[in-house]
Amino acid sequence: MAAIETEGLERTFKGGLTAVAGVDLAVREGEVYGFLGPNGAGKTTTVRMLVTLLRPTGGRATVAGHDVAREPDAVRRRIGVALQEAALDPLMTGRELVELQATLHGISPARVRGRARELLERVDLLDAQDRRVGTYSGGMKRRLDLALALIHEPAVLFLDEPTTGLDPVSRMTLWDEVRRLKAAGTTVFLTTQYLEEADQLADRVGIIDGGRLVAEGTPAELKAEAGHARLDLTFAAGGDGPDLEAAAAALRPFGTPAPGTDGTHLRLALPGGAAEIAPIVRALDEAGVELRGLQVVQPTLDDVFVARTGHRLDPEEPRADAAAGPR
Repeated sequence: MAAIETEGLERTFKGGLTAVAGVDLAVREGEVYGFLGPNGAGKTTTVRMLVTLLRPTGGRATVAGHDVAREPDAVRRRIGVALQEAALDPLMTGRELVELQATLHGISPARVRGRARELLERVDLLDAQDRRVGTYSGGMKRRLDLALALIHEPAVLFLDEPTTGLDPVSRMTLWDEVRRLKAAGTTVFLTTQYLEEADQLADRVGIIDGGRLVAEGTPAELKAEAGHARLDLTFAAGGDGPDLEAAAAALRPFGTPAPGTDGTHLRLALPGGAAEIAPIVRALDEAGVELRGLQVVQPTLDDVFVARTGHRLDPEEPRADAAAGPR
């Protein structure tokens, strides 16, 4: 049974704006699924439907075996949710909030304190547990929100852009916790704008653009589809600058070189892999072109994103999706 399954999932807001336009997903139990897309693509709207905060206007979705529209209470009992806008009482301490969450989830009074301490330690907040949440940094609040989402050991955890704006240490702490959860068999649905994050953590990746799923597969599969590795060549600048025309002529037997951005670089696809490097260097030497440096660059998820959507993923874009309509 899939941990998350959707068929033709849609959400249209008043005024006719369609934020999600027929998404089909099947997320396996125990996998980390990375959900990529720019702001306004439909990521957050999809997540809000899956966690029962927003009702679908078309299609169907099940989470942990329960229909999100017909069995929302059953879904909520099986999931943990850490959204971008954490609703944390600034006057309570971190320990008080986690203990309150444990009590609300029906954990026995004898286990509440121990469970809270265990989770605060896992997210590296034990030293700050008796401080008021209003004094926490953004990264500390995000980690506390994760602890709250895990209090009842959910079968499926939804993380909506959990590391946006975090410092590197807080980001690594969250990454380590996601890996720990995967090892324990928890299904993690991770929405992110950070390609490296998806590459590092996700077993499979789905790319959404314009409300539709435009690509899906493992990071390795998607990068392989994006094309071959390429060779970035830097030429010596002396005199009037490098003779890129002579360099390009020497490279043409190996493919079609593309210019870089600063007048000293050329890029060349490597369909034959690293075995082509030595003949390329020899051809440039025989042409009398001085090579300053070279670098083999493997395809990235950014290349996949550009190939499938026609534009790059920019984490700094305004949150158009957030303004799409009521939540």
